[in-house]
Amino acid sequence: MLQLRDSNGPAAVIRRADYSAPAFWIDSVHLTFDLDPAKTRVLNKMTLRRNPDVSVQPLRLDGEALNLARVLVNGQGASFKLDGGKLVLENLPLEGAFELEIFTTCEPLKNTSLSGLYVSNDSFFTQCEAEGFRRITYFLDRPDVMANYTVTLRADQQKYPVLLSNGNLMDSGALEGTGNEGRHFATWVDPHKKPCYLFALVAGQLVCREQRITSRAGKEHLLQVYVRPGDMDKTEHAMHSLMASVVWDEARFGLALDLERFMIVATSDFNMGAMENKGLNIFNTKYVLANQATATDADFSNIESVVGHEYFHNWTGNRITCRDWFQLSLKEGLTVFRDQEFSMDLCADASARAVKRIEDVRVLRTAQFPEDAGPMAHPVRPDSYIEINNFYTVTIYEKGAEVVRMMQTLVGRAGFAKGITLYFARHDGSAVTCDDFAQAIADANPDSALSKLLPQFKRWYSQAGTPRLQAKGSYDAAAQTYTLNLSQSCAATPGQEAKEPFVIPVSLGLVGSSGADLPLQLQDGSTSERGSHLLVMTQADESITFVNVAEEPVPSILRGFSAPVLLDFDYSDAQLLTLLAFDPDPFNRWEAGQRLALRSAIQLIASDTLLTGATLLNDAYIEAMRSVLRHLALDAAFKELVLTLPSETYIAEQLEVVDPQRIHAVREAMRAQLASALAADWQWAFEAHAPNGAYRPDTVSSGRRALTGLALTQLCLAARDSGDSVWPGKAYQRFKDADNMTDRFNALTALVNSGHALATPALAQFHTLFKNEELVLDKWFALQAGSCDRGGQVLPAVRQLLKHPDFNLRNPNRARSVIFSYCSANPGAFHRADAAGYVFWSERVLELDRINPQVAARLARALDRWKKLAEPYRSSARQAIERVADKLELSNDVREVVSRALAD
Repeated sequence: MLQLRDSNGPAAVIRRADYSAPAFWIDSVHLTFDLDPAKTRVLNKMTLRRNPDVSVQPLRLDGEALNLARVLVNGQGASFKLDGGKLVLENLPLEGAFELEIFTTCEPLKNTSLSGLYVSNDSFFTQCEAEGFRRITYFLDRPDVMANYTVTLRADQQKYPVLLSNGNLMDSGALEGTGNEGRHFATWVDPHKKPCYLFALVAGQLVCREQRITSRAGKEHLLQVYVRPGDMDKTEHAMHSLMASVVWDEARFGLALDLERFMIVATSDFNMGAMENKGLNIFNTKYVLANQATATDADFSNIESVVGHEYFHNWTGNRITCRDWFQLSLKEGLTVFRDQEFSMDLCADASARAVKRIEDVRVLRTAQFPEDAGPMAHPVRPDSYIEINNFYTVTIYEKGAEVVRMMQTLVGRAGFAKGITLYFARHDGSAVTCDDFAQAIADANPDSALSKLLPQFKRWYSQAGTPRLQAKGSYDAAAQTYTLNLSQSCAATPGQEAKEPFVIPVSLGLVGSSGADLPLQLQDGSTSERGSHLLVMTQADESITFVNVAEEPVPSILRGFSAPVLLDFDYSDAQLLTLLAFDPDPFNRWEAGQRLALRSAIQLIASDTLLTGATLLNDAYIEAMRSVLRHLALDAAFKELVLTLPSETYIAEQLEVVDPQRIHAVREAMRAQLASALAADWQWAFEAHAPNGAYRPDTVSSGRRALTGLALTQLCLAARDSGDSVWPGKAYQRFKDADNMTDRFNALTALVNSGHALATPALAQFHTLFKNEELVLDKWFALQAGSCDRGGQVLPAVRQLLKHPDFNLRNPNRARSVIFSYCSANPGAFHRADAAGYVFWSERVLELDRINPQVAARLARALDRWKKLAEPYRSSARQAIERVADKLELSNDVREVVSRALAD
């Protein structure tokens, strides 16, 4: 393990193997807050008792950035010491419960880390996961200590008329007595035990949308969405999403809302997307506020997903929580799976479900697969960490969700629901492990493959890296058999040189020359229904033979992306074209198109082909794309996915040595050829899918807008090369006339990414229209920072954006909109031969680290994959990382990332 240091000396490495139960339990907590931005006073009265299963030892409470004023034990003064950020008390009662009172102050206004108690837009908010509660009061800040909370908030009534905390409101009113003039209070009681990371408070000037609902069980509940004055008209969709989430969880898993009220509060200063604090979810405004004038279809979809995700945590994360932070995927992977299922179940048809699945896999493969292959690779259940905030990753969330999805595949949808029921019957109200969850799903389905293979299946939790599945097929015409030989392997990752075989569910089918699924019959006489067979692979090498196969088939392997693996199969172009045209599995149909495009891109990148004016894509591929685009039966959203080329990041991951500028040039040349060769077809698509009624963010309407947006971008690209002014003019007109943000922003994107002169007045007009809309301005910033680089113009523009009066580095959304859009999402502009992009990155990482280490650490990961870069990029990137690592006063968050990046 790397030896890391911060300004306080060596940083401690936390290891899963070192877990031990807490020496004390906390039964109840009474918190009283006197809220003041400059100096908030916190009175913490706790009832504690020793854990009889742990040897007698001092009580060590976590604390950070606190001013300690008083410590009482059973009402009497007590001796204590401060040791390395911990409050240590010895000589505590050996038997029975005792009362501990701690009085501290903190400074919310100065808390730019946005962890603990902080101020945003003159309101108070908290963020306690993972270790923010220790910035509020001294406490056993660990998830396996669960207590009952009573919270009293006291504040100036005019400045902070709304006072919220977890649970149910028990009392409120004006404060009496000298010195309390104009002040009021509110007391909240949470009826459920919770760990301190789920504590929350909010105080400020807020308005509320309310909805009363009745559950299936006949209980009434109050749902509330709190926002700043002026944003009420953007809360309807969030409320509808919350209502849909409540209904879905009770219908799908029998999990009913367990509180009298459930609250969502939105703030613009937030490090993450949202936080599932029990009954008081605090959200980034990005995932609450939406109306058709200010939010895109993607925003509406993300709000639905994130609202669902946080609500589903009410059971999977809150009622049952993590024993320790190594078990983070217990709640996050499971809940991502649940929000994915929620969104798919809300889809109107199978095609929309398939689109959602493709979108989820695209995120996994462009973000998580690189993480699995990089210096920050870690198992779904990590073995160690230095800064836990660095492990809120796509591996924990998205790959964790895939592990849960494989469980459902192995036990069936109904079997998985049975497993969830057993999981809550066993562990409700407890802090448990990933093993406990997997055991419950298996025990509820004793005859399933999961139950029989559980120890091996759990390697998905313990082994890092993305398995590679190699497949070879052979057809025996005389015997009419088709044999598929499969082998699995997994590359070494930091700390794990050798890997054992995984359990890999492989859904597969055979497609005939007519395009239909062929009947599947195995040598043992068994058959598979619905054209697909599930092979559960457990060995390093396996084979499967199908009999009575009348013609040589095209294998459709890994249908629905049944496992998070890399698939190697030497498909011919003809076979891929067959799958693209006919495969009944929508995922593999899309995947065939991606493979064809990727193959062309990789060949061109490796060649010396001059790209200007060259014919890069063969006629068969162009015609296949035309057929998809013109296909009357295919969903518009599916067409948009198929016609979108693999990203530069995904292409780079397929290469041993990465020349970012060559990748960028090749992909742009391929886009240009698709734009010109299909110009008439793009025009047809744009006109045939024109708006046909009032705006609705449903999947069908969103798909139509997505396809017209892609078509308009392609038409503007073609016009750039031909010199035609018609389509840029139409895009500008669409930009001005659009009645919704999706169409307006699609038109603006088309002008910006085609580099047309009309982009300049359009951007100026967009800013004028939306200068008072923070989230819309984030889009304006991000579009420019992420725009297509032609001649190195993006970095100077980004530096100018940092000087814009609307830019605020302390706001995570705004920082992400400019800096992350450039460094993490625009490789063609970021990886410059003169290293200026890397210099910019190092400057921003250090600047952000002084303000908000969590955000800085995420930016630091933009160069995770620097070792794959070709020269001169590789050496320049290393120098930039070393510049950051050489900084003496560096947070553990950033130091862990850059140290691992530099490790051999």
